[in-house]
Amino acid sequence: MQATRTFLGRGLAAAAALPLLAVALTACGYGSQAKDDSVAPAAKGEKIGGLDTVKIGYFPNLTHATALVGHQEGIIQKELGGTQLSASTFNAGPSEIEALNAGSIDIGFIGPSPSINGFARSKSKSLRIIGGSASGGVKLVVNPEKIKTLDDVKGKKIATPQLGNTQDVAFLNWISEKGWKVDAETGKGDVSVVRTENKVTPNAYLSGSVDGAWVPEPTASKLVSDGAKVLLDESDLWPDKKFVITNIIVSQKFLKEHPAVVEAVLRGTVKTNAWINANPDKAKESANAKLQELTGKPLPPKVIDPAWKSIRFTDDPLAATLDAQADHAVKAGLLQQPDLAGIYDLGPLNKVLEAEGGSAVSDAGLGVK
Repeated sequence: MQATRTFLGRGLAAAAALPLLAVALTACGYGSQAKDDSVAPAAKGEKIGGLDTVKIGYFPNLTHATALVGHQEGIIQKELGGTQLSASTFNAGPSEIEALNAGSIDIGFIGPSPSINGFARSKSKSLRIIGGSASGGVKLVVNPEKIKTLDDVKGKKIATPQLGNTQDVAFLNWISEKGWKVDAETGKGDVSVVRTENKVTPNAYLSGSVDGAWVPEPTASKLVSDGAKVLLDESDLWPDKKFVITNIIVSQKFLKEHPAVVEAVLRGTVKTNAWINANPDKAKESANAKLQELTGKPLPPKVIDPAWKSIRFTDDPLAATLDAQADHAVKAGLLQQPDLAGIYDLGPLNKVLEAEGGSAVSDAGLGVK
């Protein structure tokens, strides 16, 4: 029951909406610049298909821990053999999609909103979702002195990362299901939706500018460390408590030209997720070590410990929840109904899963024909 995604359109034609969406997506991280990652395990062995390098992009976020850990531990590189993994990090969805379209990266870890946006803007020609990575990790946290129950949210000021972003649409959908009214564009109504960058939200909370926030990890746990309380975990609104927060995408050109490399990367991500789930404490340390390398400092235990527990790492892209998220954005008036047919190609992933003794995952009818 919630909307996790970003397509901004608010009754405008899709073409007019998408540039605004691109602005909103910059709130997915803590900046907008791509960063070349110079520290990488060395390639060893035979190159796959003679390819020297595969360029992979991801965010320095806990919800991208499959990439963080898979890179840090060399699990993905091991599957690539002599083909070198070259990584770049991004802090915003649009810049990663632009990099994919320009050929600056071949494969990316990214949220559902920019995946849909990139697919729709290219008229279904730019990318495919080839796997899942993470689910969950989004919470409504509030000032316990002002808000004690869900009904108390009415009349309060609640932060979301930005107009039309994944969490913003989720919150607007939740408000609608409560029967309350809010103008999606201005954020004014029965609840004041205050669009605030994640890096600014903790200070806004401490100053009293907002009474709470619907935000992803680790921002939610940072607010809790500052005295906020978790009022609602978004996972509780979804069937089986699962919804997509991070996908794996690939450029269609690269998928066509280098299918064996794509398959090798997916073997690496499947093995990484298995290792994360079998060794959660070691994996958390590994992810934090990579974050320290990329951002300059690790997350403190009081933030990373609860944040880590709220994220599930999964190979399943949870395609039905992405489709539902699109519907929520349409319902909120932020998106014209997109045609998502063909956004998934899960053939390579299901081949890997079968070889690893796992079960095939579904594209919810949105796969290539």
